[in-house]
Amino acid sequence: MAKTTDFTKVFADMTAAFPVDMTAYNEAVKNSAAFGEKFAKVALDAAATSTELSSKWTKETLTKMSGVTKAQAEPADYTKAVTDFASAQAESSAEHMAAFAEVAKKVQMETVELMMAAGKDASEEATAAVKKATDDLTAQAKKAAKAA
Repeated sequence: MAKTTDFTKVFADMTAAFPVDMTAYNEAVKNSAAFGEKFAKVALDAAATSTELSSKWTKETLTKMSGVTKAQAEPADYTKAVTDFASAQAESSAEHMAAFAEVAKKVQMETVELMMAAGKDASEEATAAVKKATDDLTAQAKKAAKAA
């Protein structure tokens, strides 16, 4: 029967011949975590602001509902109360939707800023890593040339 070749030693020797500097990887993980933290802060701030806006809008609506729920002397007064409520609610809706749009705009701007900063950082890190790798390989080549 044919015996399967064990490549464990071959791969161990091969990886030992090309040592990997883990500092670049560790820095990438740290930077990624920092970016995640900043992005989460933007999202959580937006959620908190949106919740406050929604709560305020609900309280205002409930307050305005009291005029609709009051007993009226004349049937026409019910129509007026509902019309007044609808008018006030339409105005309030426009104001609150504009506030929600501002929150979305702020999140969009902050996200773009974060993405641009992350891209710049990644570019700088990649440039530094390539330069270090080039320097290391040049040094190894010189060392190998002297040994030969």
